[in-house]
Amino acid sequence: MVAFFGTIISVNLTMAYFASSTWSGLVVPNSYVASQTFDADTAKREQELSRGWSAETTYEGGRFRLRLTDAEGLPVEAKVTATIGHPVNANFDRTLILGPTGEGGYAGDTELPAGRWEARLTVEKLGLDPWHRAVRFSVR
Repeated sequence: MVAFFGTIISVNLTMAYFASSTWSGLVVPNSYVASQTFDADTAKREQELSRGWSAETTYEGGRFRLRLTDAEGLPVEAKVTATIGHPVNANFDRTLILGPTGEGGYAGDTELPAGRWEARLTVEKLGLDPWHRAVRFSVR
């Protein structure tokens, strides 16, 4: 009897460990509400993707860096805001206004403990609708 329940408990604990250590968080808090605007959201994302912009991020030594380029690889000059947060715990969220570093680069200082993080980027360029991108990264 001890072996039977011991096996069940060990399997449950193992599954619970893998579930909690690999789950990256919810994408939307309420999927039904998100489904109501799915078509409009998809059209907006496709419009943003058609610009051909790309974002490369790095985090090192308490500094979050972004390199933003257009479809031809040229730097994009814009106002950039990054909301950096932990995918599972909103208590760690922080918003940075990234300052230009030249050549399409932007940076901001913030201390992040080790773990998985997500930066939700908002790029505002004069004459265009805001451009959004979510980038996940790890801090070691």
